[in-house]
Amino acid sequence: MGSSHWSTDAYHARQAFRDSRGIGAFDYHDNATKGARSTWRPHPTLDPHGVTVRESRDSDAHPNSLAVSVLFDVTGSMGGVPRVLRTKLPDLFGLLLRKGYVEDPQILFGAIGDATCDRVPLQIGQFESGNELEDDLGNLLLEGGGGGRLTESYELAMYFMARHTAMDCLDKRGRRGYLFVVGDEMAYGAVKAREVREVIGDDLTENIAFPAILDELRRRFEVFYIMPTGSAHFRDDRVRTFWDEHLGQNLILLEDLDAVCETIAVTVGLGEEAIDLEEGLRDLADAGSDAGEAVGKALRPLSRGRGSVVSAPGLGGSTGDGPGVDRL
Repeated sequence: MGSSHWSTDAYHARQAFRDSRGIGAFDYHDNATKGARSTWRPHPTLDPHGVTVRESRDSDAHPNSLAVSVLFDVTGSMGGVPRVLRTKLPDLFGLLLRKGYVEDPQILFGAIGDATCDRVPLQIGQFESGNELEDDLGNLLLEGGGGGRLTESYELAMYFMARHTAMDCLDKRGRRGYLFVVGDEMAYGAVKAREVREVIGDDLTENIAFPAILDELRRRFEVFYIMPTGSAHFRDDRVRTFWDEHLGQNLILLEDLDAVCETIAVTVGLGEEAIDLEEGLRDLADAGSDAGEAVGKALRPLSRGRGSVVSAPGLGGSTGDGPGVDRL
C-alpha cells in the first residue's frame, strides 16, 4: 500500500462524480444501516479480524515513508469527526506535502467504538499515500453506539496498532510513526483477551493493563489524544485528567472540531522539526484556513521546548517512558 500520490483535483472530481450519481460520502454506512443492527459488519477492507499487519513501506515513488495514523471515536457525538476529516483531506495533504512538513506521508484511518456493546467496535484501514484514503473513510460504518460509561475501547485499537503494524520509518530509520486518537472519553483499564480474540482474532490468553499496552504502543508511535469541542465530554475533568496522566502534553484540547486536520498536520510538522508553531500558523493563514487561532491555542503547550521525534527504543534513541514527548 501507499505507492500512489495525492491529488486534490482527483478528490474534487470524485466528489463531483458521487454528487452526480446521488452517492453519499459514506455510502457503505448508508446501505449497511438500512438492515437490522444484528447484520451490521465492518467493510471487508476495514475489518481487523485476521489481519497480520497494516504496512507503511518505502517504494520508488515514496522512498522516505512516514506512518501517520488517525483513529477516531465514532460513538455518540463523535460521529461527526469522519465527516469533517473527509472534507478536510486536501488541507491535511496540502500542509504535509506542499509545505514540506513530510516528504512521503502515508496515512491510515481507523474508527473506534465500544467492544462491550457495539456491533463494529474497531475498523482499521490501510496506510495510503493517495486518494485511496477517501475509500477507507467512505467505507466506514458510523455506528454511533457506545456504552454510556465514559469509556470506549481505545485500548483495543492501541493493541492492534502496537502489534499489527509494520513501518519502514521505524524498521529502517528508527523513527517512530505518529498516532492520533480523536475522542472524548477514557479507555478501559485493560485490553481484554476475550475482545481481542473476537474482534482481532489473536489467541490472547491474558488481559493487558492499559498502561502496559500504551507503553508498548509508544515504542512504535508518538501518541496524541485530541479532544475536540462539541463532543459530549469535552469539559469533563475526569476524562482530561485520565489522558493528562497518561500522555501529558500530548493531550491536545481543541476548541474547533473543524480544525482536526490542520491540528494533525501542524503537530507532525512540529515533530519533524519542519516548522515552529508560529510558522505553522502562518502556513495555515497562507492556505486560507481560519483555524489558526484554535490550532495555536491547542498546540501551544506542546510546542514549548519541543524537540524532534527521536529514535525508538533499542534503535539508538530514548525509551519513551512516562507522559509527554521525548526531547533531544
